[in-house]
Amino acid sequence: MRASDAEVIAGWASDPQFRAAAAWTDRSPAEHLSFHRTLIVTPPPGLLRLGVVHDGVLVGYVDLHGTDPDRRELGFVIGERSRWGAGLGRAAAAAGIAHGFEKLALREIRAEADDHNRRSIRILESLGMTRYDRSGSMHRFVLRAPLPGR
Repeated sequence: MRASDAEVIAGWASDPQFRAAAAWTDRSPAEHLSFHRTLIVTPPPGLLRLGVVHDGVLVGYVDLHGTDPDRRELGFVIGERSRWGAGLGRAAAAAGIAHGFEKLALREIRAEADDHNRRSIRILESLGMTRYDRSGSMHRFVLRAPLPGR
């Protein structure tokens, strides 16, 4: 991703429904821009963020976060709500999982989604992730790497 992508990402925050679904905090437009630019330019240790591009346009991102060499947490966001429901979230999450298992040689990928984010829960389940815990409104999922030869 490039620093200029932060402008696109920060722009998604102007939609309160998007912010709620993505569990983003309320910040000023300038704070969103600064926050996302910093994540792109100097990401914290253990954050791998991959852009999701559709028809040449940045429409979201996938995160694989964590410092454990065998396990990461998957996160994914599709920006503008007009793009929701078109399969981009599922495709992005699937690509993140494939990258984690094939390129990073992870043994396990975890994810979580809040009760109110039914779309994300359905995506995680459709990708074969198993719910292993529910704490309050948060659902936690896991997917383990296929065994070699299977």
